[in-house]
Amino acid sequence: FSNYQDGVRGGRVRVRAKISIDDKKTLIITEIPYGTTTTSLIDSILKANDKGKIKIRKIEDNTAENVEIQVHLPAGVSPDKMVDALYAFTDCEVSISPLACTIDEDRPEFLDVKEMLRRSTQRTVDVLKQELEIQLMELQEQWHFASLEKIFIEEKIYRDIEEAETWEEVLAFIRKGLKPHIKNLIREVTDEDIVRLTEIRIKRISKFDKSKADEHILNLEDRIAEVKHHLENLVDYAIAWFKMLKDKYGKGRERKTEIRLFEDIDAVKVAISNTKLYVNREEGFIGTSLKKDEFVTDCSDIDDIIVFLNDGKMMVTKVDAKTYIGKNIIHVAVWKKGDKRTVYNMIYRDGPKGNTYMKRFTVTSITRNKEYDLTAGKKGSEVIYFTANPNGEAEVVTVHLRALQKLRKLKFDIDFSDLAIKGRAAKGNQVTKYPIKKVEIKEEGVSTLAPRRIWFDDTVNRLNADARGELLGSFRGEDRILEISQSGHYRLLGFDLSTKFEEDMIHIEKFRPDIPVSVVYYDGEKELYYVKRFIPEHSDKKELFISDAEGSFLELAVTHKQPFVQIVFKKVKGKQKDNETVDLSEFIAVKGLKAQGNQLTRYPVKQINILEAEEPEAEIDENEEMQDEESASQRDEDGDSQISLEL
Repeated sequence: FSNYQDGVRGGRVRVRAKISIDDKKTLIITEIPYGTTTTSLIDSILKANDKGKIKIRKIEDNTAENVEIQVHLPAGVSPDKMVDALYAFTDCEVSISPLACTIDEDRPEFLDVKEMLRRSTQRTVDVLKQELEIQLMELQEQWHFASLEKIFIEEKIYRDIEEAETWEEVLAFIRKGLKPHIKNLIREVTDEDIVRLTEIRIKRISKFDKSKADEHILNLEDRIAEVKHHLENLVDYAIAWFKMLKDKYGKGRERKTEIRLFEDIDAVKVAISNTKLYVNREEGFIGTSLKKDEFVTDCSDIDDIIVFLNDGKMMVTKVDAKTYIGKNIIHVAVWKKGDKRTVYNMIYRDGPKGNTYMKRFTVTSITRNKEYDLTAGKKGSEVIYFTANPNGEAEVVTVHLRALQKLRKLKFDIDFSDLAIKGRAAKGNQVTKYPIKKVEIKEEGVSTLAPRRIWFDDTVNRLNADARGELLGSFRGEDRILEISQSGHYRLLGFDLSTKFEEDMIHIEKFRPDIPVSVVYYDGEKELYYVKRFIPEHSDKKELFISDAEGSFLELAVTHKQPFVQIVFKKVKGKQKDNETVDLSEFIAVKGLKAQGNQLTRYPVKQINILEAEEPEAEIDENEEMQDEESASQRDEDGDSQISLEL
């Protein structure tokens, strides 16, 4: 979808079938791309299988009212890898090149969808304006004649025409009678108006009700004022018009497709980081245009930004080019609604010479652009110490007091883990009543929250905490995710939900330092298959674990404790060697990352399959699973409890 280019010529949209993994050996296709049929899709899968592009055991078409195509896989074939292969080599993914052509003044014109929508919307606005202007003119005419009629009857002008002998005299008498009373009319009185007055029946004159006439005129004035308001606020009126159309005709016409950036993100729920955020701490500005100031982070143009000031004020605002928050900014970050894991640790002075308090709090919901005071509210309050902890870390700090004659102990330690997590409005616990000189970190904190359960959604190649996809495990602190790529590289990554993965990733799991990675790879220089087993080394960079010789490639990589593979040999001079099963854990000992490994076989290999082995699942503490994050740390709104500190 990223190459769509709003529908102009040259744009392209990739459309994929919806494929789900039923079990380790079965894939189910429940939706097919536009322009294909179940028959043509199955034919493309069989054709790719015949060419050796993919490996399937059989395919079944169970389509009735709804599409259901079952793809059965042979042993040793990864269902995740097969999904990618189906997209790569079959009609499970098709490319559509949109071409939006319109006729403008009898000539074809190629426009993007945004321009078409803009023109269409502008045309609608113009038509609505014309309708309002016509409506206003009609209402004004009604008001004009209603006012004339009232004057004509109330002032008994109709009696003056009794003495007229000609039609011209009738018109002249009426015009003369109206003249003293028409100063407030919206336009001049015409002969046509006077003729209409002469057509008023005697019965209507005799039943004339002044109060009803006044009410009618006032009603017309209200309607005129409403139409004028719509004309003055034409855009808002047009928006309301479109909303009315949606409410009236939109039911049953909701979007049935799902917009996605394949192998990247779900466009509805996650925004791409497409801009950079900067801050000028001293002057109090944040924004995307402050490129000469301090860089904060990458963000999207729809992110919310949380800002903390030195005076204890806090605000959440939409990212913009330049926004003034307040001078002396101490912390800026992207804020996510409902974030219960980011805990803020703060020590502040209550007023210019007041006591010092400490507090731990989260910010899960706010009113955007509203200023919040995190202190007790006294003027002159100041934040002495502040940290933002994405996993609820609680550090130990050393508090240094100013030297006073009566003080014997000028420094002491406090542990934030002894302090409960409370609401942002809590006053906090008293640290000391004496002036503080400085606060230093003595010991970095560890998370005080329950481990976080993380899933991997292979549909968008993203981590999530919403139980979508495969459960990787419960994570805390320094836990890592092991990613293995088809290129023969591995990475040890954190479990931040924004983590991006390689497009050619073939394996992902929670890293277990005691489990080696078993690898079979082909050495392009020696033209032989090798086996190696190693423990991934902690590193922030991508590490190559196969030969870097040209033509080398990774055949398979597993993290089983006792992995078995089956070697299928090629026929040599008409003779077929029997398949051979190898226990990789017995074949080679665990060695270093850079070791070449042992030669797997000296015979020509046709293919190598992983044999299924019952592996114990990664242990997940049931207590950790059931423990709610909020129960790990009490969140009270009051701040009356105290911590005893020796001075």
